[in-house]
Amino acid sequence: MTTERDPRHVNEETQPPSPRERLYRRERRSVPAARAFARETLVAWGVCERVDDVELCVSELATNALVHGVPSGRGFLLRLLPYGDGDGVRVEVHDSGDGVPAVPQADVREPREGGRGLLLVSELADKWGVEERAPGKIVWCELGVARGAGEAAVGVARFPAGIVLPRPE
Repeated sequence: MTTERDPRHVNEETQPPSPRERLYRRERRSVPAARAFARETLVAWGVCERVDDVELCVSELATNALVHGVPSGRGFLLRLLPYGDGDGVRVEVHDSGDGVPAVPQADVREPREGGRGLLLVSELADKWGVEERAPGKIVWCELGVARGAGEAAVGVARFPAGIVLPRPE
């Protein structure tokens, strides 16, 4: 009797990818570092669509954590997890600050800097929310994605031309 060995790596099609996480300090360069970590993780997982959407959500959630959630001398944790049958990515940003983030209710057409991060996340992600943690909170979002051939496939994900955000009522 002979047995056949599956030639694929264990972490490829036979099992979903493993969660990945990284801690970041409370400093400006943490946001681009978090984006790069997210992209590297998606490449390793073979994600071939919505890569830019995930990366933008990571950027917005990390920025919110730095500006509003991370007390002086602390940092934030970025965690990326597969969900579903490997057809989704959950982004979590853990911080130890107070407060509950919310999508702004003011007219977003007003010329002011900032305040649109969660609006972007709410439009790009399939779902998002906030969970309590001691101390602080976890702000998360989930996006359905497709896995493909790995690194070569990642370049195909781009924002659709002319994204239009809904106007608040």
